[in-house]
Amino acid sequence: MMISSFLEYYRDNGRFISHQIESFNDFIENRLQQIIDDIGEVNIDLPTQENLVIRFGKVMIGPPEIKESDGSTKTLIPMEARLRKLTYSSTLYIEMTPVFEDVEHETTFVNIGDFPVMVKSNLCPLAGLSKDEMVSAGEDQHDMGGYFIINGVERVLILFEDIAPNRLIFQKKKDEINARIDSKNRGYTQRHVFERKEDGMIVSRFANITTTPIPVVALIKALGIESDKDMIEAIFKGGEPTENTLINLYMAEISGRDDAIEYIGKILKIAKKEQVVERVEHLLDNYLLPHLGQDASSRVLKARYLANVMAKMDLLYEGKINDDIDHYGNKRLRLAGDLLESVLRSTILGRWGLVARLQYNYQKMIKRGRRLPSLQSIVITGVLTKQIMRAMAVGDFANQTGVSQRLERSNFIRALGHLRGVVSPLSATQEHYEARELHATHWGRLCAVRTPEGQNIGLRKFLALGAQVTTSSDDDEKKKVLSALNGLGVKNE
Repeated sequence: MMISSFLEYYRDNGRFISHQIESFNDFIENRLQQIIDDIGEVNIDLPTQENLVIRFGKVMIGPPEIKESDGSTKTLIPMEARLRKLTYSSTLYIEMTPVFEDVEHETTFVNIGDFPVMVKSNLCPLAGLSKDEMVSAGEDQHDMGGYFIINGVERVLILFEDIAPNRLIFQKKKDEINARIDSKNRGYTQRHVFERKEDGMIVSRFANITTTPIPVVALIKALGIESDKDMIEAIFKGGEPTENTLINLYMAEISGRDDAIEYIGKILKIAKKEQVVERVEHLLDNYLLPHLGQDASSRVLKARYLANVMAKMDLLYEGKINDDIDHYGNKRLRLAGDLLESVLRSTILGRWGLVARLQYNYQKMIKRGRRLPSLQSIVITGVLTKQIMRAMAVGDFANQTGVSQRLERSNFIRALGHLRGVVSPLSATQEHYEARELHATHWGRLCAVRTPEGQNIGLRKFLALGAQVTTSSDDDEKKKVLSALNGLGVKNE
């Protein structure tokens, strides 16, 4: 009886697939605007040497609509999209203001393309309808949504299992000690790899800047912790320094910040001496651990973080702490909102994205003699629509294929399970024994039984029956958590 009530509550309140809808709503209501705010404005390089800036403002997206052959526009519902083999989407507008020679011109909302809408999200007319109203709209009264309709075909974005961003993860294989962190800031991820070499030196690789790794000691000193005494204090916090760390200080042979910057400059092969300081500081500020900040004020924080990396790698080498990359605390599930954010960022900011085409088309029209063409005339709406819809139809998200799949509708349970599926980025053709095994931390999160036979065993998983997936927290919630931690005595160094 209790199990039956539990299942009915989850079904009637849409809790089985709430993670899909909440993630999409968060993307539409928060992340979409954040992407545009991160761009801010675009400087157009004019052949006339005049100053032209395009400022981006608010984002506007409404419910799905369809334009009929007679020119009329009406609201589109999912059933009509299925029957007419249409894409269930809304038009995306961005507020743009041209500023020519420091003079603002008329602000307009520019149509940049169509964006797919998730069924029963806040943009969908079915959201909040009763069972009787769902039946009147031609829908199954128990349909919980959480999927898209592309060219009349129902498609679902599978939950994508990924390494947790901004989290230091250690690995120990025989005598090899490695650590990695996927530093994520403003939608972009910068992978950092730390390695303990055979001679004990701890080095780092990041940003694909050079094939030669950079000693962590050099990075710490270049960031502002210059003396060996201060570095030992930052690493051991008053404890006794170990031989391994002293080896790193001795082998680096770097006396201070200037020496460290010069050392890094040689690794980067910067030819002009007058550019060494500027380019090394630019590297440290923008590409080293960007989640901690991307300006000069974050350098000391980054130095302390690297000192902590050295301390933990030392403890791992001595066997005082354990490593477990398969612990589910080291994993995150990328939901529909995360996947759509990644493809939209690449579509807008990519090599031939919206921003690049905006600059190119403006320059081309001005060369033809048009002084200040309208913004809508230089934005090709079909480009964004085509790239977004291609990702949805093919399933190519973040260099991973098969993320978007046709929703299985053989029965209700099958469809529900498909909406709660989890896919791993690991190749099914390789062994990955440990990654395929059931881990203790899967309990209550992933189903311990359901996984396909064959190559995909252990790589294709499903959420446990009562598992819930949280979406991103807003700033107020983060402040409450930090305040509670401070109240418990946790120090923010």
